[in-house]
Amino acid sequence: MQFVAEATVRTKSGKGAGRQIRRAGQVPAVMYGQGQSHLIQLDPRAIQKILVTQAGGTGLIALSIDDGGQVQQRTVVIQDVQRDPVSGLMMHVDLLEVAMDKPVRVKVPVHVTGGVPLGVKRDKGVLHQPTRELHIECLPRAIPEHIEVDASALEVNQGIHVRDLNVDEGIKVLDDLDGMVVNVTMPISEAKLSAMLTSEGAPAAAASATAEGVPAAESSGTKK
Repeated sequence: MQFVAEATVRTKSGKGAGRQIRRAGQVPAVMYGQGQSHLIQLDPRAIQKILVTQAGGTGLIALSIDDGGQVQQRTVVIQDVQRDPVSGLMMHVDLLEVAMDKPVRVKVPVHVTGGVPLGVKRDKGVLHQPTRELHIECLPRAIPEHIEVDASALEVNQGIHVRDLNVDEGIKVLDDLDGMVVNVTMPISEAKLSAMLTSEGAPAAAASATAEGVPAAESSGTKK
């Protein structure tokens, strides 16, 4: 999927310049590619519209850059979006310029399919997804919107590793092949969880008390 966006070249950088750009309704951005970086600014609403689509950060963007009246056409993908941790306001965007005949490295989301796994339905197991994104390398036109993993047949104590994934021809997965993508485990009982917290918490409490100058024996309630 390909999107369209517009940008303007900017000459100033730094926090002060960034605040001015955001007050004007734009967001500062940097376009990387071909061993260079270019300072630009663009409409954050255009980026947000792309991010909320299924293609999200993997979609190709036909970017028109206005450089003092001269318009350049570039093809880019979203590499990173920085947001304010409190307000969620878009603070900065990194774009990566791509050449259609050269491989590019991007992150794509992992979608779990197949419905509720067997071990969850039958044995009341719990589904975990340690890997939610994969780093891949491929030609820009071959970038998938996401990579699917069917977890429906998983039983308790079974999982799917990176090496087990089926990806299209021409796509190279860069993550550790032994990495776990999804797995099903038995839930931890309240008694076991309580025991774990107790065994892990006691040494931590003693260490904390000792660090504050309180003898370990006193911190645990033991009197001399």
